[in-house]
Amino acid sequence: MKPDLFQAPDYYQVDDLLTDEHKLIRDTAREWVKKNVSPIIEDAAQNAKFPEQLVGGLAEVGAFGPYIPAEYGGAGLDQISYGLIMQELERGDSGIRSTASVQSSLVMWPIFNYGNEEQKRKYLPKLASGEWIGCFGLTEPNHGSNPGGMETKFKDMGDHYLLNGAKMWISNAPIADVAVVWAKNEEGRIHGLVVERGMEGFTTPETHNKWSLRASITGELIFDNVKVPKENLLPKKSGLGAPLQCLDSARYGIAWGAIGAAMDCYDTALRYAKERTQFGKPIGQFQLQQKKLAEMITEITKAQLLTWRLGVLKNEGRATSAQISMAKRNNVDMAINIAREARQVLGAMGISGDYSIMRHSMNLESVITYEGTHDVHLLITGLDITGLNAFK
Repeated sequence: MKPDLFQAPDYYQVDDLLTDEHKLIRDTAREWVKKNVSPIIEDAAQNAKFPEQLVGGLAEVGAFGPYIPAEYGGAGLDQISYGLIMQELERGDSGIRSTASVQSSLVMWPIFNYGNEEQKRKYLPKLASGEWIGCFGLTEPNHGSNPGGMETKFKDMGDHYLLNGAKMWISNAPIADVAVVWAKNEEGRIHGLVVERGMEGFTTPETHNKWSLRASITGELIFDNVKVPKENLLPKKSGLGAPLQCLDSARYGIAWGAIGAAMDCYDTALRYAKERTQFGKPIGQFQLQQKKLAEMITEITKAQLLTWRLGVLKNEGRATSAQISMAKRNNVDMAINIAREARQVLGAMGISGDYSIMRHSMNLESVITYEGTHDVHLLITGLDITGLNAFK
């Protein structure tokens, strides 16, 4: 087991833009990752096993709904704090960040924003503490980039709803206690329903044979005449815009998280380039290796500034969906390219589980297409700047 020697790059002194509280929150998450994630994550990924023992620690560092008010179990932090936590978790592993991101942005966020007071008090404290794990049911076997075409439906049976359908590629599904599920009513209107573990006809089979996010647990949500109490419908928002606003929060967290993965790959490659000797000198002294490293730190710095500014806008309630899409697309693309370049710096060692780079590279192959594919986010920006809809 190799020690975690990670040192975060900060080429433009971006730390000066952060408050003392931001830095404390980030450093707490960073130390937790070094102590608890780094020593076990390679084995977890190799064995395709989600390390459930980390759930309690994720709650302790405030990774579950950090921006949820304290009265509902959250920490009441701002959006930059949330982003920094996601950055540090993904520095450890995208799958660990995904667990926290889903819990926060896709389960707690819609319950807090779309739920009534009773729902918020029932679910949020247990989700914030990690006592309950949640998942988000939007993607279906036949509907990924087109969620509005969903086939999952529910009927009003008088004293309850009857839910039928299926969701797939659902993070946390096999261990989830609650699922925020999006389904169409008899008029074709999309609503959110909270489905609980133990409801008859509700099953969550695990998805196997993944080459990516191997330390994350993924599954399906199957609804076979599931009786959902009427009080489990989220009453404050309906329509496709409801789940898409949840995805805005998740995509924002991913934009920060991808920087963490890129930082880890860069830091690993930089250290290796200084230590590995060929032709009588460190490989970091060769021009082409310096080119790789210089481009890595340039792209990381650009992403840091982009995302910090987005965090400021989000704190002010001014961040748009299109701005969030731009940051998600840019930063994940940046991270996956850095992972590939860093792998080459390490040569054959880059594919070894002794280093984190190949694991990050495989994980980012999922991150670049989930919560909106790379191409879809490009078209969101295109629509925003031209006013012309390429989706129709």
